Order: sequence, then C-alpha cells, then structure tokens
Amino acid sequence: MKLLTVNVGRAEAVDYADAPSGTTGINKQPVDGPVRVVAPGPKGVGAGGLVGDSVCNKRHHGGDDQAVYAFAREDLDGWERELGRTLANGSFGENLTTLGLDVNGALIGERWRVGADLVLEVTSSRIPCRTFAQALGEKGWVKRFTRQAAPGAYLRVIEPGEIRAGDTIEILHRPDHDVTVGLQFRAATTERELLARTLAAGEALHPEALEAARKYVS
Repeated sequence: MKLLTVNVGRAEAVDYADAPSGTTGINKQPVDGPVRVVAPGPKGVGAGGLVGDSVCNKRHHGGDDQAVYAFAREDLDGWERELGRTLANGSFGENLTTLGLDVNGALIGERWRVGADLVLEVTSSRIPCRTFAQALGEKGWVKRFTRQAAPGAYLRVIEPGEIRAGDTIEILHRPDHDVTVGLQFRAATTERELLARTLAAGEALHPEALEAARKYVS
C-alpha cells in the first residue's frame, strides 16, 4: 500500500453555483517534494490539512474532521473505463491518491501511518456536490457517483508529519465494528435505514454524520 501522489489545489476563479466565494480549490495537482500535513482547526475556521492547499468554501469543506481526502487509483481507473477519458491523479479533488489500499472498505476510526510520521484517522465518506460535478463536466455526475458508492474517505490528523509521493501507507489500527466508508456513504445518501448501524463507530465518526445518525434513531 502506498501513496502515489500528493495533490494540492490553488484557489481559482469560477462561476460554479456551489462556489459562493467565486473561487474553488478542487482542481488538485500532484506536487513534487514533501508536503506538511497538520490539523487545520475547527470547520468553518480551519481550511485543509495540507499546507499550501486551498479550501475556499469553509462552510462545507475543510476543518479538523475533513482535513485530508483520499481516493484510490483503482477507483479512478474504473471511472476512466466508464467515462472513456483519462483521469489524472487529483482529478476528483483528492489530496492523496493511493494504490493497493481499500479506501472505501476502510473502517471509520481506522488509522493509517503515511510515510514516517503522519498518522491519519478515517472519519467519513465524501458527499458529492455540484462543484464536483461542474469541475468534472459530466452530465448527471452526482447521481452517477452516488450510485457507485465508492466515495473515498475523509480523514483527521492524529499526528502531523511530512509526506511525499511514493511513501508507504500502513494500517495501524482497525476498530471493532463494521462501519466502513462505503456503508457510511450509503447511510448518508441512498439507504438511510443504515444510519443506526453507523452509531457503532461512535466518536470516531465525523461529528455531523454522528449527529445525523443520532437524530435518525431518536
């Protein structure tokens, strides 16, 4: 399991409906050399966890519980076949493009060591938005992405560190429950009856996802 590329985005001017600031950092590009990753602070205040990566809409993106977004190269390859187009690493706005790691099968609360020092913890799935669809330029993209139920994972920073392309990824801890990124995504989107099951992940779950699950069962 390894990190193929580290991807960061610069703020770019757009006219997307979901970009109220008029800018977006979704266009991530692989970078050479080390990138420092830190806990950015609470959502709404903190941006992304990768130093130099722009998060323009802090209402919906960034913050400690969405500090890093990981997506598997294998899933990008699958979309390449389906869409009939090349998808470079970073095409889905991911900070980390991985190889050999089952990102969607990762458990909420699972911890990864990336490189020598960085430790990350899986918090939730990515929920697609119109900015994602408009950036990719595919008709009906949000529905297509949702049906696939392979959303990639958001992670929080447990121990900061520097990472670079080619670093190894090691799974340090897998919690004792069955709430995967894929299951949590389905619970949040198309299979709301699964929300009660996501409570097994406890406080490791993204606070907004945990609140939604608790409201559903109350």
